[in-house]
Amino acid sequence: MSQQRQRVISAIRNMIAQGELTPGDRVTEVPIAERLGVSRMPVRTALPALEQEGLLEAAGKRGYKVRRIRSADITDAIEVRGTLEGLAARLAAERGVGGDRRTALLACLHDGDAIFADGRLRDGDVTAYHDVNARFHRALVEAGGNMAIAAALARNDSLPFASASAIAIDRDRLEQEFERLKFAHMQHHIAVEAILAGQGTRAEAVMREHANAAMRYADMFGDGKTAPANLQVIVGGAG
Repeated sequence: MSQQRQRVISAIRNMIAQGELTPGDRVTEVPIAERLGVSRMPVRTALPALEQEGLLEAAGKRGYKVRRIRSADITDAIEVRGTLEGLAARLAAERGVGGDRRTALLACLHDGDAIFADGRLRDGDVTAYHDVNARFHRALVEAGGNMAIAAALARNDSLPFASASAIAIDRDRLEQEFERLKFAHMQHHIAVEAILAGQGTRAEAVMREHANAAMRYADMFGDGKTAPANLQVIVGGAG
């Protein structure tokens, strides 16, 4: 995925999360390209990707509109993700993890620790955390060794905010957000600790609880309303 296309995808997500684009609004190539100061090509490829994520829906020939997001859509999808990632963690613990898979998990923990080392969120830290978080969830599923879990998660990611990579940040409360992201990272530590110790039940429970932390996104869209304006959705290319 090109960097420009990724920036366009992230920008449109932010518009939806911040209420700049509301349910039912038309989203077409030319106005979005002009608004973002880019050519039409990255917008043309970004819009179908956002449709696949459940944020947009088709509206006529080559056009899209913002989908109305219900809290139940988010809640159901997050529950499914927690179940699937919990299963992956249990399988990893029961089967054992070594070699490259073990190295990948430990590298995610090490890189995440560096983000939180100075006790606050700096410029670029949220993006860095997103990358580490996406790598961790991908490594976890790979460690489970069950391709059906990966396939099911890929389908589930088509629902809004279902992906582990969707992170909403309250820019007005960065100290609180630091603690929230740090807590999520500590859950990664606990899950890996349980996996490497062969504690399947514990590993599964941690990953289920880890997914449940994202239930707050459902509150943002209760009764079909859009998210508060001070939220920024940071979503990268991974699931």
